[in-house]
Amino acid sequence: MKTSFIKNFIKGVKIGFDKHSPEILIGLGIASAITSTVLAVKATPKAMELIEKEQKKHNREVSKTMTGNEDGKVFGCKLKPVDIVRVTWKCYIPAAISGTASVAFLLGSNSVHAKRNAAIATAYKLSETALTDYKKEVIETIGEEKAKLIQDKIAQKHVDEHPVSNNQVIIAGSGKQLCYDGISGRYFESDIQTIRAAVNTINETMVYEMYASLGDFYNEIGLPPTTLSDELGWNLDDGQLEISYGSAISDDGRPCITLDYHVAPRYDFAKLG
Repeated sequence: MKTSFIKNFIKGVKIGFDKHSPEILIGLGIASAITSTVLAVKATPKAMELIEKEQKKHNREVSKTMTGNEDGKVFGCKLKPVDIVRVTWKCYIPAAISGTASVAFLLGSNSVHAKRNAAIATAYKLSETALTDYKKEVIETIGEEKAKLIQDKIAQKHVDEHPVSNNQVIIAGSGKQLCYDGISGRYFESDIQTIRAAVNTINETMVYEMYASLGDFYNEIGLPPTTLSDELGWNLDDGQLEISYGSAISDDGRPCITLDYHVAPRYDFAKLG
């Protein structure tokens, strides 16, 4: 019974550490950096004492060489930097070890984050590919018209779940048509012509620069950026930006154009090759 409890406890600790290892490593890194500073401050008085003793010893040696006695009454003969380091370096060994540990902890945290982000990006790519294949298969199986009806039903569901009466409507341009962006969940007023022109501009950008961010697209249609819009985008390797325009009715009775992105924006969009 006790053995089973201990095994489960150790397993739980391991799972908890694996889950929160970046936060733990960052905390240890910060703690080690603070410890390093404290140890360096504490070591300084001892180092100054050793420097003072070495200076007196140096003065006696110079005095003996110049005057033949060791009264040490020689001025202007300061220790060289190399002599100061030779005398005091041992005082700062604990601080150096703690500082090295701090760097190691922080680098470890960054490594864990990088591995997790790579895993997330891979999983996202697989899901995106599967969804794209699924959409193509649906269209081939039931036809474009029925697929469009399904898309409109899904769009209507999203609009119903996020009623316009509970959201701010952004005035994005001269158009007065109510629109709904599925990625940011925002309502805005625009028109099909403005959105299509923005899509063309983004695709032109991708032809020359190989990628474009979601923030670039929002800027083209007059929407303010979000906290993640500059971190997400499209790469030409995945194809150009293509949007399907669904139709729905908002809770206040207005017809609403919904934006469905054929290729979802991704995090590592700026990665070339």
